[in-house]
Amino acid sequence: MNRIARAFWLSRPGQGELRDVALPEPAEGEVVVRALYSGVSRGTETLVFRGGVPESQHAAMRAPFQEGDFPGPVKYGYLSVGVVEEGPEALVGRTVFCLYPHQTRYVVPVSAVTVVPDTIPAARAVLAGTVETAVNALWDAAPLVGDRIAVVGGGMVGSSVAALLARFPGTRVQLVDADPTRAKTAEALGVDFAAPEDALGDCDLVVHASATEQGLTRSLELLTAEGTVLELSWYGDRKVSLPLGEAFHSRRLVIRSSQVGTVSPARAGRSYADRLALALDLLADPALDALITGESAFEELPDVMPKLASGEIPALCHRVRYDKSA
Repeated sequence: MNRIARAFWLSRPGQGELRDVALPEPAEGEVVVRALYSGVSRGTETLVFRGGVPESQHAAMRAPFQEGDFPGPVKYGYLSVGVVEEGPEALVGRTVFCLYPHQTRYVVPVSAVTVVPDTIPAARAVLAGTVETAVNALWDAAPLVGDRIAVVGGGMVGSSVAALLARFPGTRVQLVDADPTRAKTAEALGVDFAAPEDALGDCDLVVHASATEQGLTRSLELLTAEGTVLELSWYGDRKVSLPLGEAFHSRRLVIRSSQVGTVSPARAGRSYADRLALALDLLADPALDALITGESAFEELPDVMPKLASGEIPALCHRVRYDKSA
């Protein structure tokens, strides 16, 4: 067994590199996973790549198997799919999902991997972490039958939320984004699309995921009286101004945060494992393939990540492919 792996590290803000990693011998209760695919969540990971994590959030933003510290050097990431090469007999040869950074092989506790159902292609399973975020958001939002809903921000998280909302009976769901190319994503997911200026108002619920001040302001404008904005965006070290005068109080509007780091209080009896297992089950829908908008080889990551961060490569989820012989 090859005990030397390679990992992608952010050496300093704006610059990444591949490093050799010596793997430890797996102990009892651990598995060796050979990566098949990993995913780059363009919002959070590119913010980390740019060095935009504020010092006050360094601890809160740590990924489960992160090494190093912000702003760098740091090994960061959390969407990895691989095959178990060593470990308990019941797991050897199984495809698993793990919240691990971009690395060719790794050793983790058995409890850190979740078996991917045979019905889910490994290449799609990289979306599990983002669909898990969408599940938690909808537990927080608690949409009702017949609700009028807008999702403002058609990135990876917003589109995942819209895809799940499309399954709610009797709802009016509209994906709202300033980028007209997101219309194709919305069509593939089975929801309507609108530019911000054309979005339908009188919404009972608006899920905001654009990570822009303008998007959050527009989300408030789209609400009906006593409606709620569920805020999924994370702004890093940027400050946001909002029009909390005007009709905010007279219309009794609500802004509520949601964050995947904690299981929604609405489902306090569920574990992180329960939530992730549900996300993987939901990935049986092939329409979610629309969220994967590009792919490159692992060896290309040092060149690809700056282009993702700058927007030169437009992406929702960018998939990383690993050489089977690595």
